[in-house]
Amino acid sequence: MSRGFVVWFTGLSGAGKSTIATALQAELTRRGRHSELLDGDEVRTHLSKGLGFSKEDRDTNIRRIGYVARLVARSGGVAIAAAISPYRDVRDEVRAQTPGFVEVFVRAPLDTLVERDTKGLYRKAIAGEIANFTGVSDPYEEPLAPELVIDTSGEHVAASVARVVDVLERLGHLARGVVDRFPPEHDLPQLRAEARRMPRLQVGARELSDVFMLATGALSPLDGFIGRADYDAIVGDGRLASGAPFTIPIVLRTEERPAADRIALFIADRPIAIVDVNDVFEADATREALSVYGTDDEKHPGVRVLKESGRWVVGGSVTALARASSGFPEYDLTPTQVRAVKAERGWKTMVGFQTRNPVHRAHEYLQKVALESVDGLLLHPLVGETKSDDIAADVRMRCYEELLANYYPADRVVLATNPAWMRYAGPKEAVFHAIVRRNYGCTHFIVGRDHAGVGNYYDTYAAHRVFDQYAPGELGIEILRFEHTFYCAACGGMASTRTCPHPKEMHQALSGTAVRRLLDEGGDLPPEFTRPEVARVLLDAARAEAMA
Repeated sequence: MSRGFVVWFTGLSGAGKSTIATALQAELTRRGRHSELLDGDEVRTHLSKGLGFSKEDRDTNIRRIGYVARLVARSGGVAIAAAISPYRDVRDEVRAQTPGFVEVFVRAPLDTLVERDTKGLYRKAIAGEIANFTGVSDPYEEPLAPELVIDTSGEHVAASVARVVDVLERLGHLARGVVDRFPPEHDLPQLRAEARRMPRLQVGARELSDVFMLATGALSPLDGFIGRADYDAIVGDGRLASGAPFTIPIVLRTEERPAADRIALFIADRPIAIVDVNDVFEADATREALSVYGTDDEKHPGVRVLKESGRWVVGGSVTALARASSGFPEYDLTPTQVRAVKAERGWKTMVGFQTRNPVHRAHEYLQKVALESVDGLLLHPLVGETKSDDIAADVRMRCYEELLANYYPADRVVLATNPAWMRYAGPKEAVFHAIVRRNYGCTHFIVGRDHAGVGNYYDTYAAHRVFDQYAPGELGIEILRFEHTFYCAACGGMASTRTCPHPKEMHQALSGTAVRRLLDEGGDLPPEFTRPEVARVLLDAARAEAMA
């Protein structure tokens, strides 16, 4: 049975408590959680009929709501209370008696509350015609440390609910929500035909990767290309406008401003998505580059792609019409499918590992250290677009198959492809990769000191330090920060700077450049660097490429 909890909305009349509470209840129903809404007005009509508005009666009303809320939560349900509950001491009393109590303070300026008041009660209270009116002639004591504060004067209901859900997920009351929105197969022919009648925008493999990940929930909480508010928030603060962590803008860039409110994305003559446009704006590529990549140097592969992608940014919801494919369909698992495998195997914990290269001995060492304390491993290679000199995805996949077949316990590893394209954004991409793996069901994520780095653009350990910006539990995934690892001849095995006392001369490690040079020359990769089966796949691929 799921663990129950209580969400307690407090705030003045007209602030929006009931509206947000009702929308939250609908979201919980969609997630399969039973909830009961204890609205202040309805409780007054039934449970607290006959009580007045003295402090004693108000406190009695709140204690009754708290009692019922605890009963709902005790049975595994979610109690959503929406009551003014003006006095801090009785709210704190209910909190102390209620496990899983989450307080949400909903506020708005008094002039906004007056404007919203269709019955004119605020004006009457201000004129002295109504006594004991909370916020005017009777006190309202704001919470000192609520789990969330919502100002409804500048925020839509959907955004408010998203923030509540994010808090509930971070506190562990709700599983991180992932919704697969890819249309059912029987709907696709009609949708594709519809797309062919729309204005077209030609795109490429990167957009297909983003579309597919948006549709399958891999980029949750996003389900579409972001608009200006989220774009500015990500570029400015590394968060969405809701406050949720998100470090890389998922945008649709184009050189020409779209004139239609619905457009179809095409690769050649193949429709891949329909976008319902709700925002179009110009975006400064240099500002975005400096924020995401830490540089505007066009020698950086991510910056180069960004500056070649057009000045207009199109935001809007996405309907996917095509799937991203690695060429290995048995491994192209969506977040929902990976989570299902995790559940079938009874794993409570799962560690994710990001790679765009074949797994070598240092990677293997990190993964197996993590497996000592985690139930399962998601080996999750990125198979979207990478640099031209990276090893081809099909070669990498054959390497993973060889490695897993010979050196890992089959029941403790899942191999699945990550359809994302590589940005090479260093620390910002480390956070992005963690969020993606959280959506695939990972509870832990391995981050090396130069995660997603390229060249000399990022300081050593920047990918570790970036996670210090987040409160415990805020990302919804635990980060395992690992040092650089290598084979030490003196130790006679794999080690790291934390475990090996020997000088660098004893450390055997190969750079990507050195590996490619050996392969080009037809030489063997040393067993201290990679397993012989992996080396054979790489060497055969290099020979085939040389003969092509």
